[in-house]
Amino acid sequence: MAMNSLTIPQTIEYLNGRDRFLILTHVRPDGDAHGSAAAFAMLLRKMGKTAYVLENPETTEKFLPLIRPFWAPAGYVPDTVVSVDLASESLFPENASAYLGKTALSIDHHPSNTGYAGRTLADGSLASCGELILELFDASGHEIGREEAEALYIAVSTDTGCFCYSNTSANAFRAAGRFAEAGIDISGLNRVLFRTKRRTRITLEGMIYAGIEYHSGGKTAVITITKDMMEKSGCTEDDMDDIASIPGGIEGVDCGITLRELTAPDDCKVSVRTSGGISANALCSVLGGGGHAMAAGASPKGMTTEQMKRILLSELEKIREGTVGA
Repeated sequence: MAMNSLTIPQTIEYLNGRDRFLILTHVRPDGDAHGSAAAFAMLLRKMGKTAYVLENPETTEKFLPLIRPFWAPAGYVPDTVVSVDLASESLFPENASAYLGKTALSIDHHPSNTGYAGRTLADGSLASCGELILELFDASGHEIGREEAEALYIAVSTDTGCFCYSNTSANAFRAAGRFAEAGIDISGLNRVLFRTKRRTRITLEGMIYAGIEYHSGGKTAVITITKDMMEKSGCTEDDMDDIASIPGGIEGVDCGITLRELTAPDDCKVSVRTSGGISANALCSVLGGGGHAMAAGASPKGMTTEQMKRILLSELEKIREGTVGA
């Protein structure tokens, strides 16, 4: 264990001794980032602390009702900066650049966490960061009410794909049971999070399916989402939740690669999903990214989707041939 690593009890002791918290989330924040940040802010407030979440400019419409009530007011000056579900300083939103090198505590479940914070509470065996926040609730002696349970359900359910991904564990199911006992509307949340798509998203999916590429004898599927496709479909970031699951859901595919052109020139990203035999984290590391064994990503600067695809397919072939670690 690294010198700056904390246990759950040590983290509670650390939080008790500090105040005026600001919570950071990663670029293109997902349900786990938002749910964990909101629930952690609620826990800190129950502990008698002042706690806010730094507004993330890439928050999508779906998560605004959850996270907006916790955004820090203008001019708020924190004493303690904490990040949740954020593995590296390279994933800081642009408006968090003032806090580079100043993160006091990182709470994370990514094995690729770089140890950038002064102290780290991490457990790479967990499916979501929300499960760590739940452990902190339990250790603090504060119960989770319906509001906290809803935020944590969003965190756990989105990072497990509504408990369908291979990272889903008994612990994730136990956590979901706790949230159900707190009285949350699971059916309503699942409808919003997983079963509702706008017409713009359906139009984009039609374009995606028409352009799927297969490699490695059909074991690898690659999709590319261009800015032109986004414009023609009318899609925004609000439509992009779980888009990376599309290639991995094809029969016979054990590695799905999703390439996206972003708004800025030459600004692209890749998301990789695998079925377990190939490490998505190892594959994305060649582009300076990382994540989990079966879900990872990268956002290299100044590189086109075609360049990323060539590098990833070449590295993937080495992995399949056993010439590099899987």
